[in-house]
Amino acid sequence: MSNDQAAGPSGPLSFDLIDRPWLPVQLLEGGEAELSLRQVFAQAGQIRKLAGDLPTVDFALTRLLLAIVHDALDGPADPEAWAELWEDEDPFAALPGYLDEHRDRFDLLHPRTPFFQTPGLHTSGNEVFSLNRIVADVPNGNPFFTTRFPGVKRIGFGEAARWVVHAQAYDTSGIKTGVVGDPRVKGGKAYPQGVAWAGNLGGVLAEGPTLRETLLLNLIAADHLPDQVGDLPAWRRPPTGPGAADDLAARPAGLRDLYTWQSRRLLLHADAQGVHGVVLSYGDPLAVQNMHTIEPMTPWRRSLPQEKKLGRRPVYMPREHDPARAAWRGLEALIAPRDHNTAAPGEPASTLRPGIVDWLARLTGDGFLPRRTLVQLRTYGAQYGTQASVIDEVTSDAVDLAVVLLHEANRELGQAAIDAVADADMAVRALGDLATDLARAAGSESDAGHDAARDAGFGALGGPYRLWLAGLHEGDDPQQVRAVWQRTARQEIGRLGDELVAAASEAAWRGRVISGAKGDM
Repeated sequence: MSNDQAAGPSGPLSFDLIDRPWLPVQLLEGGEAELSLRQVFAQAGQIRKLAGDLPTVDFALTRLLLAIVHDALDGPADPEAWAELWEDEDPFAALPGYLDEHRDRFDLLHPRTPFFQTPGLHTSGNEVFSLNRIVADVPNGNPFFTTRFPGVKRIGFGEAARWVVHAQAYDTSGIKTGVVGDPRVKGGKAYPQGVAWAGNLGGVLAEGPTLRETLLLNLIAADHLPDQVGDLPAWRRPPTGPGAADDLAARPAGLRDLYTWQSRRLLLHADAQGVHGVVLSYGDPLAVQNMHTIEPMTPWRRSLPQEKKLGRRPVYMPREHDPARAAWRGLEALIAPRDHNTAAPGEPASTLRPGIVDWLARLTGDGFLPRRTLVQLRTYGAQYGTQASVIDEVTSDAVDLAVVLLHEANRELGQAAIDAVADADMAVRALGDLATDLARAAGSESDAGHDAARDAGFGALGGPYRLWLAGLHEGDDPQQVRAVWQRTARQEIGRLGDELVAAASEAAWRGRVISGAKGDM
């Protein structure tokens, strides 16, 4: 039986996620592989990172792995317990027994408890729909922009499992087909409820050199979060029914609940050769306002319109990533402490950095994480279009920095890193203005040269800034290191400016007369 075939054929279909390979990984020694859950935890120290079909798949799968670890360890309780795991040669030793205990709930095709699905889910007409509804690399309505034209007819069980996890995290909004038993259905339709939970976030993960370290760095201790009473992952709760759960007022109960949130009701349709269809509708809604106390993997922004609408303050909303802006240019949102950028004394902060960054700062301040430790803050995001009914773009980027920059005791050094981004912005703005002036001198009113010059400027500064940032260490003088960066930025942008001037036409050198309100110039 091949890895793409389900168990059978005489008995019920089965695909055991614990022992069957389905998680794509990049190995430290080179190359890629697909591993089972058991193998991933056993070999985490030899795995560089997850290597899914899309960056958002990696984000969703990492949160799944974290929920498993949190639940298997029932913690960690505090930084001391976390430090024991960090030093342990086999921090995930408890995982095999835990997975065996819950084996039935990790069967993708189980007849009564299919993993991350709703058993028996069906529409009034028993329709089964195309896998395009969950396979996010096939743009809905734009099948020409995919190697799977005109759509996805059949996929293997391992790939189907990944898309199920991704759909619970990133599924689109829009009108969906209603399912029998869901009281929210009207006229056979399920009306928009918003994108799945992670689709609201400007996702952020702390990434180490191996998957082992990545999981541990993002494993936040219980005492760092609000009380988590009744915090259970999806597989330790009763299987979902077609409608919304009846206990949502008290949830999410904690990270295990949040990381496995069932945003959708779905059910795969399969035979022994693979998955060939799906039923998909809305699941448990989750409001985004003021979730900053529990959701640690996104920056937050204060929303005055939401405060006016809801009649309370403050109200914080997830701060999404700008796909046109590299991660290093958005560094302030990632590392600025929680009381940074306050509008006025006594006013709530206008932005909040991700909770995972606060956790790393605490580990550094308490001495459990060496201050020279380099981590990579990796960002993830999905950009939705047409009333959030399609995914237009998936983004991912990363920036390396020493954890010392995150701690309050080194706030001036962290501020120097933020100010250096502002220096880069000013330098690139000057380069764009030069391109505009040269174009106008030659008789052009187009902004194409301005935009191209800015793109070239940020492109030229991206690599040097990342290297400069990764080289910052405790004890560095903030003014001196910023001056070093300013010289680097001046050199790079000056070189591009010289190239613009050298390429200018004769018409630009001659100039032209422009008539304005104050006369000719």
